[in-house]
Amino acid sequence: MAMIDAGRSTAGVRRLRGASVTIGSALVTLFMLVLLTFVIGRLLPIDPVLAVVGADADNATYMKVKTELGLDRPILEQFWIFLKQLAAGNFGKTLLTGRPVTEDIARVLPATVELATVTIVLGAGIGIPLGVFAAVNRGRMADHVVRVLSLLGHSTPIFWLGMVGLIIFYAKLDWVGGSGRVELFYVDMVPDVTGLLLVDALLAGDMDVFWSAFSHIVLPASVLAYSSIAYISRMTRSFMLEQLSQEYVIAARAKGAPRWRVVWGHAFANIRVQVLTIVALSYGGLLEGAVLTETVFGWPGFGQYLTSALIIGDMNVVVACTLIVGVLFIGINLLSDMLYRLLDPRTR
Repeated sequence: MAMIDAGRSTAGVRRLRGASVTIGSALVTLFMLVLLTFVIGRLLPIDPVLAVVGADADNATYMKVKTELGLDRPILEQFWIFLKQLAAGNFGKTLLTGRPVTEDIARVLPATVELATVTIVLGAGIGIPLGVFAAVNRGRMADHVVRVLSLLGHSTPIFWLGMVGLIIFYAKLDWVGGSGRVELFYVDMVPDVTGLLLVDALLAGDMDVFWSAFSHIVLPASVLAYSSIAYISRMTRSFMLEQLSQEYVIAARAKGAPRWRVVWGHAFANIRVQVLTIVALSYGGLLEGAVLTETVFGWPGFGQYLTSALIIGDMNVVVACTLIVGVLFIGINLLSDMLYRLLDPRTR
């Protein structure tokens, strides 16, 4: 009995140690991201003072704003001030609207979250079965077709695919909506509860707004999903091929187990953690901001907002967006690690 208690105690210590290492690594990564963002903000050939006062300001105004921004202080003191502002959630104001950066990001981020979520549902829902199907039919025509489609998905420029899609499905066939999230007539027609227009329209029971929003999101989501499908199906196929050659699969087939059970119940069950990681990383990449897609479709999201800030040299926005992207990736990696431990008993 004492040995069992000792074993449980040792296992608990190991789990606690593993969680501490994971959290510690995340904190170190976050600190390095903050430091790198600060250094890049100081090294870029953009004067944040000029971005505020304009090129025609006199020297007295320039020095006054420089002092207010704390840029006349030693670099270490500037970094300490930068850390305190981040801890308080203060990223300054944006040159684009004059509002706090956090308010603007809170306004544009839900649009990207909505687009990325619809995209990853399509990407994973189609890409995973395609990858499994290609692996099961390795070397056959179906496998070759899936591989060619995946190759095209990787090599086709998204902005070109988006413009072709708009010309065909919007301008010619009128099957989908054009730029933006919804028709201008329906803008601000439903209460902003979640920031996700499709969800808010359903909550309000306004199906006209819902179908308008759906018609606008279906094309950009499909364009982005094609690239996700290509990546997810290729990786799923690779994982499945490795499992289908294992002895336990051969033994299950020899015992007469149904093919679907061998494929999905045995082989796929052993790669679900790897597939989950791939899907999570793909989702993180989409949340980073599908800049080209949002630009082509006039999607008022995070990527388009960051692009506009880069064009005019709004460093407050650039720094804030960079940090948010980093935090999103760190959070998604932590979540993937937790799910990895939950789904795979061997890691525990």
